[in-house]
Amino acid sequence: MAMSYQKTKSPQPVPGDVRIRAARPSDLAVVVALDAEDTGISKPAYWKSRFEWYVGRRPDRFFLVAERSEGMLGFIVGEVRAWEFGSPPSGWIFAIGVSQEARLHGIGSMLFDEMCVRFRKAGVRQVRTMLAKDNQLIMSFFRSLGMMAGPFIQLEMGLDP
Repeated sequence: MAMSYQKTKSPQPVPGDVRIRAARPSDLAVVVALDAEDTGISKPAYWKSRFEWYVGRRPDRFFLVAERSEGMLGFIVGEVRAWEFGSPPSGWIFAIGVSQEARLHGIGSMLFDEMCVRFRKAGVRQVRTMLAKDNQLIMSFFRSLGMMAGPFIQLEMGLDP
């Protein structure tokens, strides 16, 4: 179900109506390009596997895109995960990307809001994400939405070759 609205908190309005909808297989190339714009690395095989896992497969997996008549502006990917390490079911956001030209116009917030709508409908009451602590752009974005440190600590260990 597509949702169309304009965010009123945007510093500058985005021309035209922005629509949030479920991703389609035909969106793959644009997602690869948007991600490469952000990361500097083109990962078509990775995104193809994410599309196979998330697009149209199950009611607890969501891959959404923001678009207007001129094309795609951004995307967000998430799913409902349950019971890992004693955690109640919660919504997890795994990726978000907004084209550089569309940033600061509320597109990311619109994607996040719609993802939260889907999570609520799936019955969860928490949304979580994980990101690199030095990624100030994404950290600032999620904090501006009210997200803060949660009850879990990520641990890691390098593996010898």
